Amino acid sequence: MASRRQFVKQMAGAGAGVLIGGAGLAGLQTTPRRRQVMVGGRRVKTVDVHAHTFVPAVADVVRGTPLETVVAQSLSGSLVINEERLRRMDEQGIDVEVLSVNPWWYGAERELARRIVDVQNQGLAALCAARPDRFVALASVAIQHPDLAVQQLESAFSTLKMRGVSLGAAVNGEELAASRFDPFWAKVEQFGALVFIHPQGVPELRNRLQGNGLLTNVIGNPLETTIALSHLIFEGTLDRFPRLRICAAHGGGFLPSYKGRFDQGCVTFPASCTNTIKRRPTEYLNQLYFDSLVFTSEGLRHLVAEYGSSQIVMGTDYPFPWTSTSVDHILNTPGLKDADRVAMLGGNLARLLEIPS
Repeated sequence: MASRRQFVKQMAGAGAGVLIGGAGLAGLQTTPRRRQVMVGGRRVKTVDVHAHTFVPAVADVVRGTPLETVVAQSLSGSLVINEERLRRMDEQGIDVEVLSVNPWWYGAERELARRIVDVQNQGLAALCAARPDRFVALASVAIQHPDLAVQQLESAFSTLKMRGVSLGAAVNGEELAASRFDPFWAKVEQFGALVFIHPQGVPELRNRLQGNGLLTNVIGNPLETTIALSHLIFEGTLDRFPRLRICAAHGGGFLPSYKGRFDQGCVTFPASCTNTIKRRPTEYLNQLYFDSLVFTSEGLRHLVAEYGSSQIVMGTDYPFPWTSTSVDHILNTPGLKDADRVAMLGGNLARLLEIPS
């Protein structure tokens, strides 16, 4: 059996076409009209933290299991890497995508989860090895099995040279702040990994969120992020692991816009905070990162005012059609300094993920 290093080398070569449904990665060419993003007369490298993808090779792993349907649905969309994806990146002015896979495997038993993550991470690493100028990958882990997730993170960083990890905002209804996940958080802190948290919605509220407006997503997704971050604060996870670097999708959900209630809650109901956290709740938010997917200039201005441009990174949510103007959102928001725009467009992520300038 080939080693993981051999597998990655093989996948990055002519056989890498399995990742993109036909053409080898070496054949993917960028358009000659690639947009050059300028700030203050200087070319800026742009990096998108919120770029979804899928690894087709996992279809063989889940064949004959209940997850086969989930994989088939994912493969029918725009999640795989191909010429069209690169064309859209060039058109929008996205130099580098930070690839992640939304966790569809948290319900898998241990051995199946191990095989899914193994193939998925190897595929992501091969993709990035073939086009290191365009893609950086966040590792997947089977966090429902914390000891296995620790091993997977070690492999992703030590063998596959990944630079971060992506997580759902909950694990089969269990909070990321649950103490049984502490060994995983300890390993994340040890590696200095950037953690990108992406929500899946709040199934407990599904009945109330039915009807018009796609509220299961429009409300459910940012709400789940809000709940996840809140527990990481109030259950002491950020105290136990103070060097964690966490980035929350969708501008951090609703929490950044109503954070004052957290502090006031500890004043009004001190028993709810005493002996559980070491600082004011809002102080923990200052160590977190948030993507820029808040849609309005006022929303982005507010994020910068609350946390500083050093904590905001660009996110597009590609390929989902929320927006194709994330670059222009940052460029055109009034009141920002050039240094703010450079940091959010790519400077912050280049530092966090060690992406060459």
